[in-house]
Amino acid sequence: MDGGSGEPKADSSRRTNPAAFFRGFLREPGQVGSVIPSSRFLEQRIVEASGLSVARQVVELGPGTGGTTRAFLRHLGRDARLLSIELSPFFHELLGDIVDPRFCNHLGSAEDLTEILAVHHMKQPDVIISGIPFSKMPAAVAHRVVQAVNDNLVEGGRFIAYQFRRDVARFTDPVMGAHTSCTLELLNIPPMRVYSWFKGGGG
Repeated sequence: MDGGSGEPKADSSRRTNPAAFFRGFLREPGQVGSVIPSSRFLEQRIVEASGLSVARQVVELGPGTGGTTRAFLRHLGRDARLLSIELSPFFHELLGDIVDPRFCNHLGSAEDLTEILAVHHMKQPDVIISGIPFSKMPAAVAHRVVQAVNDNLVEGGRFIAYQFRRDVARFTDPVMGAHTSCTLELLNIPPMRVYSWFKGGGG
């Protein structure tokens, strides 16, 4: 985009710092699914599964150092909003480097999604994307996160989760119905599964 386009400006050219990501893993290994940031191939697969080009209200759970966040902002429309919810203070501080009028950076738990949306005066999201590792969550927490996603997602909205293991489906299928797709991205370390659900079973 040229400087006179009127499009929102984001520092989307910056890539995730692998060293920062690894430091975050060492600080809080229970909250990070991998020691290596997502590859651009995984980012593209998530973007395609999410339909971000037409999304208006988007929530990202567990953005880490912000590599996926920057990729999402590059594909969102100028009137869209992206709210990232990060539990780690270390990662939350790094996300503060992202400057974009469409972006909100929130420190907190995905369990509190209803309250967090209200704090930011945000409507029901039409897309929720999760990178938080369900395999490392206590079962009770995982159930509360999934219920919060289902309660707040707009009817017909999408829930996308990229995961190393299959635990997310074990928790989400009973609440949202069987996942509509699961694709494996091999060009990522480790390979990641990208799951999709549509609230109400649509899509």
